[in-house]
Amino acid sequence: MNMPDPQAIATAWMSQLSDPNQWQSWFRMMPDMDALPGAALLRDAGASIRPDVLETLKNEYIAEFGALWQQFLTGRAPQIKDRRFASEAWTANPVTAFNAAAYLLNAKFLIAMADAVEASAHQKQKIRFAVQQVVDAMSPANFLATNPEAQQKLIETKGESLTKGLANMLADMRRGHISQSDEKAFEVGRNLATTEGQVVYENALFQLLQYRPLTATVHERPLLMVPPCINKYYILDLQPDNSLVRYAVEQGNTVFLVSWRNPDQSLANIGWDDYVEQGAIEAIRVTREISGADKLNTLGFCVGGTLLATALAVLAARGEQPAASVTLLTTFLDFADTGVLSVFVDEAQVQLREQALGRGGLMAGRDLASTFSSLRPNDLVWNYVQSNYLKGNEPPPFDLLYWNADSTNLPGPMFCWYLRNTYLENSLKEPGKLQVAGVPVDLGAIDAPAFVYASREDHIVPWQSAYGSTLLLNPGRRERNRFVLGASGHIAGVINSPAKKKRSYWTNADATAPADGWLAGATEQPGSWWPEWAAFLAEHGGKDVTAPAQLGNATYQPIEPAPGRYVKQKAD
Repeated sequence: MNMPDPQAIATAWMSQLSDPNQWQSWFRMMPDMDALPGAALLRDAGASIRPDVLETLKNEYIAEFGALWQQFLTGRAPQIKDRRFASEAWTANPVTAFNAAAYLLNAKFLIAMADAVEASAHQKQKIRFAVQQVVDAMSPANFLATNPEAQQKLIETKGESLTKGLANMLADMRRGHISQSDEKAFEVGRNLATTEGQVVYENALFQLLQYRPLTATVHERPLLMVPPCINKYYILDLQPDNSLVRYAVEQGNTVFLVSWRNPDQSLANIGWDDYVEQGAIEAIRVTREISGADKLNTLGFCVGGTLLATALAVLAARGEQPAASVTLLTTFLDFADTGVLSVFVDEAQVQLREQALGRGGLMAGRDLASTFSSLRPNDLVWNYVQSNYLKGNEPPPFDLLYWNADSTNLPGPMFCWYLRNTYLENSLKEPGKLQVAGVPVDLGAIDAPAFVYASREDHIVPWQSAYGSTLLLNPGRRERNRFVLGASGHIAGVINSPAKKKRSYWTNADATAPADGWLAGATEQPGSWWPEWAAFLAEHGGKDVTAPAQLGNATYQPIEPAPGRYVKQKAD
């Protein structure tokens, strides 16, 4: 059976629903499936909605819309809980309040119909995602003609807000992205990524940073941090009060960190094996040589964790065990459930990427950034359209959002290997199924205790999937694995300094239960999870020794001060 094309369905529905007033009219008129916008597409593609389900939805809609209309006629304000319409400009005027409430009702039932489509679970998820994009885009808050807040500001400023909004939009068109932060407020090396250190090694793929100690003594074993190559490393070193790098140095760790190069055409043919061999494994080798330590504490964040674990498995296959411990932050090793990102990954989409980029080329950073923004469009797209363009506001300075807009490219062959072998086929978790750098990969062969962290509201790496790493690492000794669950999302949960005294985290010493069982037995702790991690590093850091007076060594002399050149390179 041919499965439905979610983008085509979404486009058809959008074209037929450009006027929100149509939404209630076709609900009233439709006697069967054929009256539904996009119905022919659904039927021809092999998808359908059962007539009894459609009839129930229609009747529920008519009843709810009738009640809303009666509220409007009697002058009663509808209850609106959506924060997009929370201001008095929406709720004080009966017309705008009704408009917002009608939009939310229409959106609710359009999503309900998407959920009611009879298709495979994956195709249904894709349809729902595409329809949600349309629903979010059609919010009356996104248009000057239907946004009373923007209209009010237009009057108050005598048109100046509209002039500024147009200027903001034109400036963003030149930049190639929507501004989420005041980009003039930050500069990498000036007020971001300022922890003192030196570049002590570099090759075509990365620079290795070593940070200057802040304590008289340090743990004998250094800490090597492998950040994601999708985005730049300084998410781990934003500003002194929220820098995980600086915190680790303050806890008596000699910290080394991989700063990935922002690929240009000279790296267009680089593959996953290169990132493992010439990236993570090379960083391990140089860190051991500079520090003189046989074993290292290691950390990988997001795809950096996937690269680190792959590298350690490759080294294990070669008879080497360089890790005294492994920390994985919001990392996939088991890709069975990739959450909403799975809407972008199926055989057809992966083949298209392979045909375009598999033999060379670059996956553009702006395309990656657009993909991630589409996962939370109201927060990362439409919120800024309303504020920057409709109201003419300048976005406030926000270090995390500045970083979010600082895009990175990816080499096409590396990206395609990653898509197929992890997201699509989930082969990394199967012992010996994949060969990387010439050897079979078995994550269970890594001989090191593990600290696995996940964020409870993570929309990129669902926490249950991150917890799955505890099933793959130390399979015969799972008591060596520790799992910690933090509040908030993929980034905000990780970058949660103790100095902020915000959020909370959950702990449970038993990481052998299923994920939901682990959570049921977990204890919530106030504040940051960082001290728990620092204690784990200290436990596996060896004895304390005098902090090194010089960075690098005779073989690896400092090249330039941190943060180095690579992190400052911009994506094309």
